[in-house]
Amino acid sequence: MQQRRPGFPARIAPAPPVKARPGAAPAAPYPSARLSVAMAPPAGLGLDSAAVRARMVQRLAAGGVTDPAVLAAMGAVERHRFVDSALVNQAYEDTSLPIGLGQTISKPSIVARMAQLLLGAETARTTGRLGRVLEIGTGCGYQAAVLACLAREVYSIERLRGLHEKARTHLRPLRLANVHLLFGDGMQGYARGAPYAAIVAAAGGTQLPEAWCEQLAPGGRLVAPMAGANGQQVLLVVDRTAQGLKQTVLEPVHFVPLKSGVA
Repeated sequence: MQQRRPGFPARIAPAPPVKARPGAAPAAPYPSARLSVAMAPPAGLGLDSAAVRARMVQRLAAGGVTDPAVLAAMGAVERHRFVDSALVNQAYEDTSLPIGLGQTISKPSIVARMAQLLLGAETARTTGRLGRVLEIGTGCGYQAAVLACLAREVYSIERLRGLHEKARTHLRPLRLANVHLLFGDGMQGYARGAPYAAIVAAAGGTQLPEAWCEQLAPGGRLVAPMAGANGQQVLLVVDRTAQGLKQTVLEPVHFVPLKSGVA
């Protein structure tokens, strides 16, 4: 498995410092919290990205996303830069969009929902921030960029080389020194970076891979779509407590299938 980072640095819009949870020690800004826009607007977009993103964030807040750090991250990352040029006018709608190779970019509400769930982990509540995060399924790189605003370090693994390269292309112009892009089998996780304070998956399987549970740190949280008893995907939250793994089943979701191997 080969570890690769985005190459040339640039910047995204700055996200405000994350507020510590009640009783938590003040958190220093994340490396990526100093992101600021440094890229010229893509030609022919015909949209005011900042204004459209602001409206998207308002909709997310109205829909139940309450964590200020998550809302700031969603407002900072320009989603239209992670989709094909023909789809940029749909980039800030609450819908998933194709990114090639039969995969999709998750809709903003589910990205924000999962990020907020990760911040509910015991370690995040204690410190007021996410530590090291493992993302299963880099896709186009959008969620990795959002997580970079929330976590000290992000390891993101993709099994499809075409998408791994696409994510590198999307993230190369960003200053995301805390993001590590990996090409490999996500079902195996990434043991070299373990343990993880949080693990998030962007593909749904029929059972939870044992490697993910083994790589989850005490007090950490795993959020992933998983097939329920009736075969329908549901959002699963797994917390590693002093008593062991605690599973919580949440709402139905729809993600692409989780597969093993690389292609």
